[in-house]
Amino acid sequence: QVQLVESGGGLVQTGGSLRLSCAASGRTFNRYVLGWFRQAPGKEREFVAAIRWSGGSTNYADSVKGRFTISRNHTQSTVLLQMNSLRPEDTAVYYCAARLFMVTSYDYWGQGTQVTVSS
Repeated sequence: QVQLVESGGGLVQTGGSLRLSCAASGRTFNRYVLGWFRQAPGKEREFVAAIRWSGGSTNYADSVKGRFTISRNHTQSTVLLQMNSLRPEDTAVYYCAARLFMVTSYDYWGQGTQVTVSS
């Protein structure tokens, strides 16, 4: 059973930085894509960034390009989201998710971690 556990959320001022971590277990993830999504109050969940576990190719939502960086650590089996130049509109619950690379839907989700950016 795949388990994804997020950590690293918190309160930060506009322009600040946070690093989210997702501990992934229960599977060998060589055939998986790990992603980050977020959901703000009253809004739908939206894609933030993703990384293919094998090879490390990445993609980002336009709204975070140049500010956020996704990476993975094979040894610790974690996926990191470094968030810089944070804005109030980045405030949301951030979720880690996983899917097989050949499918489009994410089948596994973490419980989420709150990120709040104050103006």
